[in-house]
Amino acid sequence: MFDKNIYQKRRAGLLDKVDKGLILLLGNVDVAYNYKGNTYAHSRQDSSFLYYFGLQQAGLAALLDVESGAITLFGDDLTLEDVVWMGPHPSLAELASEVGVPQTATFAQLAPQLAKAKSAGRPIHFLPPYRYRNMLLLHQWMDIPVDDLSKKASIALVKAVVSQRSHKGPEEVAEMEKALAVTAEMHLSVMKGAKPGRTEAELAGLAEGIAASHGGYLSYPIILSINGHILHNHDHSNVLKAGDLLLGDFGAETASCYAGDITRTFPVGGTFSAQQKAIYEIVLHAEMSAIEACRPGIRYRDVHLQAARNMAEGLKGLGLMKGDLDDAVAQGAHALFFPHGLGHMIGLDVHDMEDLGEQYVGYTDSVHRSDQFGTAYLRLARELEPGFVFTVEPGIYFIPELIDQWRTEKKFEAFINYEAINPYRHFGGVRVEDNVLITESGYRVLGPPIPKQVEELETL
Repeated sequence: MFDKNIYQKRRAGLLDKVDKGLILLLGNVDVAYNYKGNTYAHSRQDSSFLYYFGLQQAGLAALLDVESGAITLFGDDLTLEDVVWMGPHPSLAELASEVGVPQTATFAQLAPQLAKAKSAGRPIHFLPPYRYRNMLLLHQWMDIPVDDLSKKASIALVKAVVSQRSHKGPEEVAEMEKALAVTAEMHLSVMKGAKPGRTEAELAGLAEGIAASHGGYLSYPIILSINGHILHNHDHSNVLKAGDLLLGDFGAETASCYAGDITRTFPVGGTFSAQQKAIYEIVLHAEMSAIEACRPGIRYRDVHLQAARNMAEGLKGLGLMKGDLDDAVAQGAHALFFPHGLGHMIGLDVHDMEDLGEQYVGYTDSVHRSDQFGTAYLRLARELEPGFVFTVEPGIYFIPELIDQWRTEKKFEAFINYEAINPYRHFGGVRVEDNVLITESGYRVLGPPIPKQVEELETL
């Protein structure tokens, strides 16, 4: 938790950005694992609620009155029975005092206040819900069908929250540096432990244990696989063999819930094959060149396309692509090998503010999402601004099912040499990823250096 002045300033800024009415911010509650009393051990507060109130406790909500400036924190103190099972906790009034909120009320008092505002015709602004308990509450309070809640959420509030959370303050950057220090420890331990005969599950457990040992948790489920061509591969059932290429995409979340997100790809047994090294160095060059291109004012879509063009050039050098590469990238032929976006915002969420809608986070009224396969998955396309923190993560993948479909359709035969792809059919995938902060004049890569040069990885 930060100093209460930070939360007070954030809330004041939010009130200034919304014209009238009430702003309703809902926290999360514990979620049952398999029956009501057995909840998931890792409870996670809503990120926007955290941003404005910094309180991790479950079962909280807040109302901000735009006209009067009054702010009320709603929740319930523990009963004696709760204390028997969970021990004493700060009272609601004590929690509110910690973050500079002068007024509290029980959770049951929230519904009548909302009903009174509705009857008076006052707007009630709420964010798109993603937890079913909050969906049910909003349905009851607002008389909106559950399936329509996201469509009825306040666009004005979404834009106000995005405008604030997109620009990371120094206290947030410091937390992300902490997350990345733990993330570095996780990756180094996995690299050193990736020996023939060990399982992916052992290494995933090692990484998860390191994250927990620092008082936080994982910022997202671990991706750690010799099948790196499966982009979000959470299966850890394989036994490592010498010569396998292992892709590890994982990061730590601090106790304050700021995220790290790093990917490294390296050979089991310590030595890249000639084929692996060639593909790896193409991806690494694209990643480092993309980072160097980042600065205020540049559209991240342009950085994405630059990375795609660089990788297409490298693949042409190996005989896998051909023809005019500018045309190839413009038409989307590169997406056979690079079918995802270059990166996304990161902060309190690993895909920061994705619950609010990518169209508001990564795009603007003048920068619209592409409908082209590959580029359509780009989560961040808008102009970069000081304070933005995001990932840079190009990759090259050989996905047999995609290759077969495109080849059958004779798709992009002017740019893709399908015969030359056959020796790479079971290659897997390579991705390299770092987290970047935009400064007033350029960029800064966050976190301690994690080996990514070929010589560094083979030496380690």
